Amino acid sequence: MNTENKTWISDKGFFRLVLAISLAVPAVVTVLRYLPEELRPSADFARHLPFANAAINGFVSVMLVLGYRAIRYDKDKSRHQAYMLTAFIASALFLVSYVIYHTVMPHTEYCGEGLMKTLYLFILLTHIVLAAAILPLILYTLHFSTSGRFERHKKVARWTFPLWLYVSVTGVLVYILISPCYSF
Repeated sequence: MNTENKTWISDKGFFRLVLAISLAVPAVVTVLRYLPEELRPSADFARHLPFANAAINGFVSVMLVLGYRAIRYDKDKSRHQAYMLTAFIASALFLVSYVIYHTVMPHTEYCGEGLMKTLYLFILLTHIVLAAAILPLILYTLHFSTSGRFERHKKVARWTFPLWLYVSVTGVLVYILISPCYSF
């Protein structure tokens, strides 16, 4: 039986969905970054979200490594799927939390100087660029897996895994480096 064509959505339809999501997320984040103070709702709870987001990113990193280990070394497909789905759900939770934080809180500038500022800006820039790039890869990797197209899944996952891991780890590093700069 050929599973290549048994999907819940056509490849063209899925491409359009991924394109829409991949363009909408950075657009929303960019708009929120420049939202004037007077338009931001106030929410005291949001001051704890950067730490929560870093914790979520750390958790995602652990799930990714465990998922990789489960399939690569243990050949345990069900554990691999469980870890990767957990990482995906946690990443979606992170995204919601991130958007909430940037809706209600003003932007924080990095307060360090010299080499540390250069290092921070490099990590932040690569994190942002790869976070935008990884979203369609994650969605396609998940799509190929859930539609039974495991050869395609493996080909895309070879790129998705290291990039997703980099984004989740650098998310934690960005928090560690900027946390002394928060004014709340």
